[in-house]
Amino acid sequence: MPTPPQNPSDATSADTGVTGSPENTAPAFSPLYQQIKTLILRSLQAGEWKPGDMIPSEFDLAARFRVSQGTVRKAIDALATDNLLVRRQGKGTFVATHAEVHTQYRFLHVLPDVGTLEEQGPSERHIIECRRLRAPAEIARQLALRTGDAVLQVKRVLAFGGKPAIVEELWLPGGPFKGLTLETLSDDQGPMYALFETQFGVRMVRAQEKIKAVSADADAATLLGVAPGYPLLSVERLAFTYNDEPMELRRGLYRTDDHHYRNELS
Repeated sequence: MPTPPQNPSDATSADTGVTGSPENTAPAFSPLYQQIKTLILRSLQAGEWKPGDMIPSEFDLAARFRVSQGTVRKAIDALATDNLLVRRQGKGTFVATHAEVHTQYRFLHVLPDVGTLEEQGPSERHIIECRRLRAPAEIARQLALRTGDAVLQVKRVLAFGGKPAIVEELWLPGGPFKGLTLETLSDDQGPMYALFETQFGVRMVRAQEKIKAVSADADAATLLGVAPGYPLLSVERLAFTYNDEPMELRRGLYRTDDHHYRNELS
């Protein structure tokens, strides 16, 4: 069990976050709810509660960490804001999962010009290849691996309403995804990130993207049913699991003749 933080009423110099001599004025204070958030996050990382599981009640967590329920509630609220936990009225708090309908498209920001992704129906997926190879230097760098480490390269095409819309190349670290095969990907009908959760214990919790306009090369043109030189949107996504550990590099080429990229800023 993680060592609980001291109760605020028992605060010492260590609790205030001021370290070293009196001359050292750099604060290292972390609010108590942030400390509890970190402890809950460690339990998520360790797999104590898996995606879809209900976590203990606020009362039980407060007793476990020896803090007030209000402090636990604030920590859970922060984790829910980060999309790591989901509150369900009258049921409890659950570990978020990509298997839930409303989160399946969390990292997909290309939407149809008319309607929603859900309304246009499930995507049709064609896995072109899944092979294990040695990581090229640039791929290794982005996935925090060493050049030559084992990686998986996956190529697939996504279609909406029978029309090819996205061609993707995915790079995954070989260790966590040992056993992932072309057959596994082809047979699974759910979201790929949900498959990663259930079969490999890997949950993607955040991602960063780079986008730019490009022209279709011959291969992309063939797979997407467009002419070479056709304008496409290039989206490169680096997805992370807990503790900011990179777990997937995904490069996609998107047709945007009847789709658009949307992001919400705050």
